[in-house]
Amino acid sequence: MTRTVLIIEDNPGIGQLVRMHIEDLGCEAILVTRGDEGLARYREGGIDLVVLDLMLPGLDGLSICREIRSGPGYVPVLMLTAKTTELDRVLGLEMGADDYLTKPFSVAELAARIKALFRRVDALSAPADPDVAGGRIEVDGLIIDPDRRKVTVNGEEVDLTAREFDLLFHFARQPGRVFSRTQLLDAVWGYNHEGYEHTVNTHINRLRGKIERDPSDPYYIQTVWGVGYRFRD
Repeated sequence: MTRTVLIIEDNPGIGQLVRMHIEDLGCEAILVTRGDEGLARYREGGIDLVVLDLMLPGLDGLSICREIRSGPGYVPVLMLTAKTTELDRVLGLEMGADDYLTKPFSVAELAARIKALFRRVDALSAPADPDVAGGRIEVDGLIIDPDRRKVTVNGEEVDLTAREFDLLFHFARQPGRVFSRTQLLDAVWGYNHEGYEHTVNTHINRLRGKIERDPSDPYYIQTVWGVGYRFRD
């Protein structure tokens, strides 16, 4: 089945380059140069992935990402940005972007990121394997139901993104085991690229904010200083 990728990028050269290489991956690529027009096209449906610039005329990329995440279903978002500060990257992830690339970027890295996102979507849509899933997990008021992809804390359902759920479930299946950031990138994001460990930090902070009673003193997801993180044993 051909996948359809929506590219929202106002730089003609970059937009055409991205479209050409996405088509080389066997995907249909739709290029839109304005943010408002891009969001309108997304709402028409049939989009499997969005490649989204941060700075756009009509409507900025953060607003578009927020709108995508507020709607039903899950479509991965790969954000492109010329900005290089940590704050800009964190804002994109906070709005629900799955990944980002900072301009200028290599074509090979763009292709690798897109393939990784598609592999993750395929894994999420695959039937659950009981031997892998390990069934429902309950730990001191936290309940993780992998079949329904549902999490509750003290009886209250917690709204997690797909990536946050994958991260939590990966931890909870192996309580007490310490994971480095690079190991988590490999296991949950599907790639390991030096310099992107802060992506793990950001997602863990967001996850703690949703499941921990006191995120500054986490009970479930604990920091092992100088190494990484572990789920409470």
